[in-house]
Amino acid sequence: MSTNTLVLIACLAVAVVLLLGLANMLRGGSASVSQRLMRLRVVLQFVAILVIMGVLWWRGG
Repeated sequence: MSTNTLVLIACLAVAVVLLLGLANMLRGGSASVSQRLMRLRVVLQFVAILVIMGVLWWRGG
């Protein structure tokens, strides 16, 4: 698996969770579900940043 693929997967995971959380809020879903999704988004953003920084370090740039 290439490093570009890892970055893409990490960013897509963040986007999917963000859209799920927004969709839940817009249709008036449970506030606890929205809160859980937004917390998951923050964790995934952290992981995505670590992946991006790791790729930059690995490539020496």
